[in-house]
Amino acid sequence: MADPKVTKCVVVGAGPVGALAALYAARRGWHVEVYELRGDLRDASTTPLNFTKSINLALSERGINAMRHSQSPSLLDKVLSETIPMYGRMIHGQDSAGKLTEESQQYDVHGRFIRAVDRANLNKLLLDEVDRLPNVKLHFNHKLTGADFRKRKAWFEKKSSGGPQTADGAQAHQDQVDEKDPEELEVNFDLLLGCDGAHSSVRYHLMKSLRMNYEQSYIDTLWCEFTIPPASSTLSTSPSAKQGFATSPNHLHIWPSDDKMFIAIPSTDKSLTCTLFAPSASFATLEQTPSRVKGFFTTNFPGAADLIGPAELRNQFESNPHLPLISIKCSPHHYTSSCVILGDAAHAMVPFYGQGMNAGLEDVRVLFQHLDRQTANLAGREAALTSYSLERVPDAHAINDLALANYFEMHSAVTSPLYLFRKKIEEFLSDKLPSTGFATQYSRVSFSNQRYSEVVMSVSRQSLVLGALGTLPSRQQPQAILVKLLKF
Repeated sequence: MADPKVTKCVVVGAGPVGALAALYAARRGWHVEVYELRGDLRDASTTPLNFTKSINLALSERGINAMRHSQSPSLLDKVLSETIPMYGRMIHGQDSAGKLTEESQQYDVHGRFIRAVDRANLNKLLLDEVDRLPNVKLHFNHKLTGADFRKRKAWFEKKSSGGPQTADGAQAHQDQVDEKDPEELEVNFDLLLGCDGAHSSVRYHLMKSLRMNYEQSYIDTLWCEFTIPPASSTLSTSPSAKQGFATSPNHLHIWPSDDKMFIAIPSTDKSLTCTLFAPSASFATLEQTPSRVKGFFTTNFPGAADLIGPAELRNQFESNPHLPLISIKCSPHHYTSSCVILGDAAHAMVPFYGQGMNAGLEDVRVLFQHLDRQTANLAGREAALTSYSLERVPDAHAINDLALANYFEMHSAVTSPLYLFRKKIEEFLSDKLPSTGFATQYSRVSFSNQRYSEVVMSVSRQSLVLGALGTLPSRQQPQAILVKLLKF
């Protein structure tokens, strides 16, 4: 029988954020139960909520730091050993003579890098770590159907099988009308952590218990996944191809265009997971006439179609889903001492800064930092959740806005002389005169643990300083700007 004095924590959602939250809670001696809508996420047959075959993510300092503080010394080494370093962006284009071009833009003047990581494998490593702990129980194929955060009770339906699920938790196939009624469970808890994604059931029930400000929006951009096979399986490679990859394995690849973008991230199997982002009207046109896909890519993303293969390009466009991009902001993120939402459940964002997962993992570290500062009772936990919301809401809103703004940078500004010139100034000051405190916005977001809201303020101050210097000819060197800055 469980010790009634020990905190019972229920985690809803077993993705990377939920698994790390369960690990943090278990390391503090709590009794932890994890409930996941889908089947065991370590099983390759489990269908992802968005029906994509594989999602490669960018793991950066915030996510790494969250795992660093998980009290599982070997976890981070295991995760990092199965990642690929990406030192910068590789901008693909075509010159006036029609020749394909590649331009490498390093992320950081100090040589720091982000890492390509397979989401499924990261999830597996986290769940394996959690599963080894005696005070954790994992429950798959369980759907949250209700919650009373005052009485600290939650209700789940146990599915007889883990059939495919849609993003809102409904069965993808509704023709099994004669299936027996699912088993219902009532679960008591002291603290419930909602880590169940953008279409969060926990958030839905939480909104019935408190006055939550909630904002949901979609941008007029859809996305579709593609795969560039290893060099041995494709007839075309780029000049930066090496180590069996069809193009550089150490960059995040971008084919920028006016209102659309194609990106590619390396995988450990030497393929590259790619994503097309384009207005819904572009997708509608291609869906009506799939024969135009090759021409569309040739016009907008020179060289990309040849890396995939023309026939496979069309096949992947027709067979892979075309999905929307959602942005969610809400406040607060908690209810008294009994519930808090983390990750996409609290702040789903567009993927253009590569911070969705990193921000979610950072949520876990920050939450338990607040919990550890308070006494282990109801009053202490309520104070911790309140202070957590006060800190995290402005940070979540800030990175949500930065992620949306970064879409412009990735598909347009990366080729702008003004953008590149400012980046050069900031990097020069960061490298040669660090006492100025200058750093690029990207380095603050991806290579530090500075609060997102403070990143916005720091970058705004830098903009004011640079603006005060006046408009300088692009031919002027950073050294001249430094002299003027020192006089300022």
